[in-house]
Amino acid sequence: MKPFLDLWPYLKSYRLHMLIVIFSTLVVTAMNLVNPWLVRSLVEIISDPNSERDVVIDGITRLTLGLISIFLVRAVFRFLTSYIAHVMAWNFVSDLRVALYGHLQYLSPRFYADRQTGELLTRVVKDTQDIEPVIAHYIPDLIVNVLLIVGVAAILFSLNPFLALLTMIPMPLLAIDGMFFGNRMKSWFKVASHRLGALSAVVQDNLTGIKEIQIFTQEQREHVRVNALSKRTTDDRLIALKLQAILQPTIELLAASGVVIIVWFGGHAVIDSGLKIEDLVAFILYLNIFYQPIIALSQMSEMFHAGLAGAERVSEVLNLVPDVLDGAKSIDPGRVKGEIVFNNVSFDYQPGAPTLRNVTLKIMPGQTLALVGPTGAGKTTIAHLIPRFYDPQQGSITIDGIDVRDIQLNALRSNISMVLQDVFLFTGSVRDNIRYSNPNASDEEVIRAAKAAHAHGFIEAMNDGYDTQIGERGVRLSGGQKQRLAIARAILKNAPILILDEATSAVDTETEAEIQEALTELMKNRTSIVIAHRLSTIRNADLIAVMNEGQVEQMGKHDELVIGNGLYARLHQASVAV
Repeated sequence: MKPFLDLWPYLKSYRLHMLIVIFSTLVVTAMNLVNPWLVRSLVEIISDPNSERDVVIDGITRLTLGLISIFLVRAVFRFLTSYIAHVMAWNFVSDLRVALYGHLQYLSPRFYADRQTGELLTRVVKDTQDIEPVIAHYIPDLIVNVLLIVGVAAILFSLNPFLALLTMIPMPLLAIDGMFFGNRMKSWFKVASHRLGALSAVVQDNLTGIKEIQIFTQEQREHVRVNALSKRTTDDRLIALKLQAILQPTIELLAASGVVIIVWFGGHAVIDSGLKIEDLVAFILYLNIFYQPIIALSQMSEMFHAGLAGAERVSEVLNLVPDVLDGAKSIDPGRVKGEIVFNNVSFDYQPGAPTLRNVTLKIMPGQTLALVGPTGAGKTTIAHLIPRFYDPQQGSITIDGIDVRDIQLNALRSNISMVLQDVFLFTGSVRDNIRYSNPNASDEEVIRAAKAAHAHGFIEAMNDGYDTQIGERGVRLSGGQKQRLAIARAILKNAPILILDEATSAVDTETEAEIQEALTELMKNRTSIVIAHRLSTIRNADLIAVMNEGQVEQMGKHDELVIGNGLYARLHQASVAV
């Protein structure tokens, strides 16, 4: 039950709902316990040879009215139990989903490096939903059934202690049976959930990369792969359901053995020991109620163990501590000037494989630093350390003399704009995507940013202008159009620090010229870090750092570095030759 206990804080706000459900279950339980006793009274009245007819009729009338009242009261409170439990459960699931999504937002790229989106989506949507029946059905029913077992046991012992002891004979076997099959069911439901996450991840990847699948004619291969994963998911769940199918009749058989024992010994007790017939009838009625909760809980074990597996998977994520957090004394420095200093910074993604080694850099406010070097030299890592997507293992990074780890994350990142090679645009309109960096911006400010990014012309040429829907990830736009929207978004944010990571590498020469003009506009009066393979785009940078194997191999201006036999000169000669 630990996974459910981990999620308990998300149920706290529904205490009133829980109290209503508990009270309603108590009433339902009481009605269930009174019902057989009234039947016992009916048998007692009818079987009494000394009672007059009018007295018997009067007694039957009172008992009938009592039964009607019990059934009506039980119906009302069963409705309250069911409906309020569902209100509580679905709101709990909604809160849990939002909390899980919110927690995922604060986990660093290190967490996402080895996880697939589809698998995480399964945890947010499917695993949380699997918990709902446990809250809405299993727990209220568990309360009712436990109370029934305790109440019926007390009544059975009050009727006949010897027969009551006999009813307990199957109980140890029932407990062993439930534990044996229950643990195995939970394990297989958890395996099935993992399989479903893997299936979701593959389907999500394939739908995202559908063009590649079609161009390489891999439809049949991917169909076979999805089919195999789907069948394995089904097979895992069917194993759990097979265990459920064995568990339920086994419990019913053991419960039935208890009834058989009582019929045999109870019948003899009526004949030989003077047990009243009405007490035997009541005993058998209560005995059915006694075993009924155990059978009912066994029937719901699929729901419970599926919910338990979901709760474990949700708890796993919620219990993860983000590796990048605000410090206890983090501050908000407001809008920074933009001085950035790397002081002997070392960083590795995997222990023993350093990506950066003792990097020292200084960029003054308003300067442009260009990072060049071969693939894997550590250029993008430097860009990712500034907004604290990761923290270095050694050394420090300061902005305006303040260690970035001492700046509140929101405050730090509000001072930084990024334009990446792989532009991500959200499903929605052009206007919404530009405004994403500054939701309070007016339409005039959005248009002004688009003009500065050289995007206004192609936007106006679209059928719906700024209200044009761009499709998922901007599928209806060209690479150059996406880049210019990303630049417009960065201009609208108006942050003092700008990071450009291969912002023009995926476009043609003509489009690059337009984007370069937009970038020049964007970089005005900002501290800029530019990562570029095309050296022609960074000739006018104030400072160029040449990276190689995680270290700064050369530093200077273009005219200084192009002279000699250094790495920059070789890169420049190669680019000129191309």
